[in-house]
Amino acid sequence: MSLDDSIVVSVQCEYLEQQSVPDEKRFVFAYHIDIHNRGEQAATLRSRHWFIADGNNDVQEVKGEGVVGEQPTIEPHESYRYSSGAVLATRVGSMRGYYVMEADDGTLFHATIPVFTLATPNALN
Repeated sequence: MSLDDSIVVSVQCEYLEQQSVPDEKRFVFAYHIDIHNRGEQAATLRSRHWFIADGNNDVQEVKGEGVVGEQPTIEPHESYRYSSGAVLATRVGSMRGYYVMEADDGTLFHATIPVFTLATPNALN
C-alpha cells in the first residue's frame, strides 16, 4: 500500500439551522471528519488544503497548518476525529481537498479528502 492510500478520510455533515439566516444568504454547516491510518507507519497531519464551493460555483480556497489548532500524529490502525464548520451563501455546496501528512520516516504525502455535499434538508429532493 502506498502512503497516499494509507490514510482514509470519511466525513459526516449536518446543517446548523439555529446558526443560519437564509434571508441573509447565510447557511451554516458542521462537518465531522474521521481520519483513519490503515498504514504501517504513524503519520502526522501537517496542513490542510480545502476547496469550498457554493451553489453558485463560487469557490473559496482555504489553506493552513493542522486542523482545529492541532497537528495530530495518527498511529497505525488508529483514527483521529474532529469537527469544524463552513458557511455558504447558498443552500447547497460541496467541499473537497487534501491533508499534507508526514510519515514517521519524514516522507510527505497527500491524504485525499473526497468531495462531499453540504445541503439543507430537502434541498436535493
